Amino acid sequence: MFSKKRALATAAIAAGAALVLAGCAGGSSETPGGTPTFDPDEKVTLNMSFWGNDVRADLYNQVIEAFNEEYPNITVNTSFLAFPEYWEKRQTEAAGGGLPDVMQFDYSYLRQYSENGLLLDLDPYLGGIIETDPLPENILSIGVVDDKTTAIPTSTNAWGLYTNPKLLEEAGVDDFAGGDWEDYTDWMGEITDASGGAIYGGTDYTGRIQNFEVQQRAKGEDLFTEDGEANFTKDDLKEFWEQGDATRDGIGLPAQKAEELLPLSGFDAGLTASELTWDNFGAGYLANLGEGFTELNLIAPPVTEEGAKDLYLKPSMLEAVSAKTKHPEAAATLVNFLINSPESGEIFGTNRGLPASETALEAANLDPISQQIKDYEASISDRLGDAPPVPINGYGTLEQKFLEIGKELGFGTMSVDDAVDQFFSEMDVVLNQ
Repeated sequence: MFSKKRALATAAIAAGAALVLAGCAGGSSETPGGTPTFDPDEKVTLNMSFWGNDVRADLYNQVIEAFNEEYPNITVNTSFLAFPEYWEKRQTEAAGGGLPDVMQFDYSYLRQYSENGLLLDLDPYLGGIIETDPLPENILSIGVVDDKTTAIPTSTNAWGLYTNPKLLEEAGVDDFAGGDWEDYTDWMGEITDASGGAIYGGTDYTGRIQNFEVQQRAKGEDLFTEDGEANFTKDDLKEFWEQGDATRDGIGLPAQKAEELLPLSGFDAGLTASELTWDNFGAGYLANLGEGFTELNLIAPPVTEEGAKDLYLKPSMLEAVSAKTKHPEAAATLVNFLINSPESGEIFGTNRGLPASETALEAANLDPISQQIKDYEASISDRLGDAPPVPINGYGTLEQKFLEIGKELGFGTMSVDDAVDQFFSEMDVVLNQ
């Protein structure tokens, strides 16, 4: 266990001015030499927020109870909301300068809050209060914005291909044996044909920006540069969306049927035999499929180029500290416990995703689907590259636009050329706002 009394270096946090957010640096007690100190006997109160439900709230309460056994003088007050309401409240607090000391954080918001000086630079605490040995470098680098570590991943997931063995058996088709994207489309067609249309091989995968990202990364190109500029051309996007012509022509689940199934997808409605998505969706799929479906297969996505580092580990969520916290060392201590402690691994399990910390993962009691995800992420190690730059401001808007255009293409109400022009117009607005 780490020492609660380790001396640490500290750094000032620059105030941000963009958007409506306003941040300023947090403070810490210092010795005359300038080194921050952490008095474990000082009574400290921290406010901590997370999104989730009553189940997750109970787990957090259990972890904090374990935390207080070791740090009885640090009181932690928690609050939680559903995901949309959680971020609405954070925006309000950010504008008023009152963010919680410690926050469960989402990757999509990390750049926005970091660039506005709202999150504490955690680099001075790495290797000290925050243990780094259990966290691989590619995990730690996920939380870096403008050369500062402003959040630490609690858990990871990766892009994968789920298939349904029960439906494949009904169709009389073997599981996808691997290959490129054309091979995958052909395999989907076999399922649709063999079942007489009762089961579809999958959906039009070109409606998901992540599949475009995988193909671009196979060329060695992330979707956006570190400076927030687009790293792909209209021709790249046109070529990708044209791949969907075959799946939109009878092979994939029809767009109208997909719309009627919402909020379920064709896969967890039991109408498609495969789906490309984040690997931590497995438990939800099984729950929605219901009785008669006891297992799923999880395999690597199609390959664009052998040997390419086209996949990466993405944080399911992260932990961050407010730049204005009055107790940065105590907050960092809580972050370390939430991420690295065996107690957090044992109590949370995979509620927050597959634990990123080796010590937490070793202590987690993995159910079959969680063990499957762990084995899957190990199996794709040769395809895992560095995570792309932290999402640009407005990435969520572009992801949604990509999905909406994909639906238009599925309904046949928009040509590929018009789709490309519309997306680039939207992207121009987002990147230059």
